[in-house]
Amino acid sequence: GAPPMSNRASFADWLRLLRPAQWSKNGIVLAAFFFARWDPGQREHVLGTAPLVMVLLGAVDFCLLASSVYILNDVVDRRADALHPEKRGRPVAAGRIAPSAAVVAAGLLAAVSLAGAWLLAPRFGALALGYFVLQVVYSGLLKRVAILDVFVIAMGFVLRAIAGAAVIDVRISPWLLLCTFLLALFLALCKRRHEKQLLGAEEAGHRRALADYTLVLLDQMIAVVAAATVMAYALYTLSAETAARFGTHGLGFTIPFVLFGIFRYLELVYAGNRGGRPEQILLTDRVLIVTILLYGLATLGVFLVARHGFL
Repeated sequence: GAPPMSNRASFADWLRLLRPAQWSKNGIVLAAFFFARWDPGQREHVLGTAPLVMVLLGAVDFCLLASSVYILNDVVDRRADALHPEKRGRPVAAGRIAPSAAVVAAGLLAAVSLAGAWLLAPRFGALALGYFVLQVVYSGLLKRVAILDVFVIAMGFVLRAIAGAAVIDVRISPWLLLCTFLLALFLALCKRRHEKQLLGAEEAGHRRALADYTLVLLDQMIAVVAAATVMAYALYTLSAETAARFGTHGLGFTIPFVLFGIFRYLELVYAGNRGGRPEQILLTDRVLIVTILLYGLATLGVFLVARHGFL
């Protein structure tokens, strides 16, 4: 049955309802701006402070829009979450925030963020609306279908990346979109594996799609997608198109950081029994944080050296 209402919702409960820890996922909105800064053919679109402000507002807009979806998802899943050892503390599942109040909050957030997205740029607004519709359909239906559920999650990240390019009117490489899709798919599969192990016999009661997965199947898919992610990134960085676009072959030097990051995440999933909350791992695991920082510095270094004609 539904969890009993305690009528003790605090500011912390409402803040937790927004899931601010997961806002880090919207950093992918900034990817197109970063790469356009070093692309001679696109640089004019991101000069000055206006494009930076636009893309930052776009990222904030997606944070609010994503929060509206998280709230709706909490309302739909409140009974199943109440049985989950990690999710039962969520405000709606625990009965501290009424489902009706949560739906109102979600509606307000969605309306404000979608209107703001349209004001930033009509194309950005259309992509934000497409993302919202996809996530609503996912929460109500598609997350019950094994394999399709993780594909929809990955497509949500692709739409974020495309939207980040649309808000500042720059081109984004299809290779970058492919890498985004594969990496998001990898993280989603690892999350499903963690849930499968954690819930055991109660898996179907929490998420119907979990009953259609097996650990062997998930392990095979994780291995395939991890290899495909590294290969796609390697092909992207070493391709003649990328070298011509950025004026350097040096991006290949960043491949070891991507490979190490994938290996470290696999270690956390298989040896550390983690993976249920990718955003938490990426924000708390020191090894991954250092790897991401080194990757960013290496990429920046390659672009700076290439600008001065050394690579």
